[in-house]
Amino acid sequence: MRLRVVEGGPAWIEWVMQLIPVLDLAHGVAVQARAGDRARYGPVESALTPGVAGDPLALIQAYRDILGARECYLADLDAIQGGDIQRGPLRALARSGAPCGLLVDAGLSDAGGALEVLALGADRVVVGLETLRAFDDLASIVAAAGPERVVFSLDLRLGRPMLHPANRDAEGAEPTAVSLVGRAVASGVKTLLVLDVGRVGTGGGVDLVLVEVLRRRFPSERLLAGGGVGSRRDLDRIRDAGCDGALVATVLHTGRVGAADVSALAVAASAQSSASTSR
Repeated sequence: MRLRVVEGGPAWIEWVMQLIPVLDLAHGVAVQARAGDRARYGPVESALTPGVAGDPLALIQAYRDILGARECYLADLDAIQGGDIQRGPLRALARSGAPCGLLVDAGLSDAGGALEVLALGADRVVVGLETLRAFDDLASIVAAAGPERVVFSLDLRLGRPMLHPANRDAEGAEPTAVSLVGRAVASGVKTLLVLDVGRVGTGGGVDLVLVEVLRRRFPSERLLAGGGVGSRRDLDRIRDAGCDGALVATVLHTGRVGAADVSALAVAASAQSSASTSR
């Protein structure tokens, strides 16, 4: 949702939301995430790649070719859990998925790691609250990579911020989601992601109240949300709450959301924009 001003003319509200497919990668395999229980994630079986389970290259190509995705979110679960960045798979996915850009969460906590991930082919790096040791580190990443190439992920587990132990000590016992996002914005971030890992794969829906609060509080930031999308109707609600993009995975794999829904969202956005322009 954006307020646009045409030179010499009136401003209007344009409702636009991008669908961003998700690829969770563990040991080089595309896995199905559910409720943040990473030890139990298995190879994903997707309606987009029938008969091919866990193949990340086939999946990202399907996201690009079938859904027309312009961006994909890649979670390097090995790196997020303290292991090495999956350099070979990341490089291959960036090359195979082009021109679809990759938003990569690789458990980053310093500028050097961010620059390495970008050099491997990521379009933007995602810095997750779960692995961020200090907001000074986030500011350093933004300074090194540039504000347009950094996404701050407000990682939640059923509504509670997932703070790294080092960051928890600095922030105190119970910082709020809004205060944490405020610190990220003060660090120079221009894109925010609300991601509740406890809702991922459950179909329980995104926390729209929090999304609406963040939209009002930070109107100039690009705002994305994910975790719990269960239907096309959920996507409509997320768009109406003011999100610029929605992360989706399970609904794509089950076929509950497909290429026709992606097209319909684009048509709805165009129609809304045209109607607003004529007023």
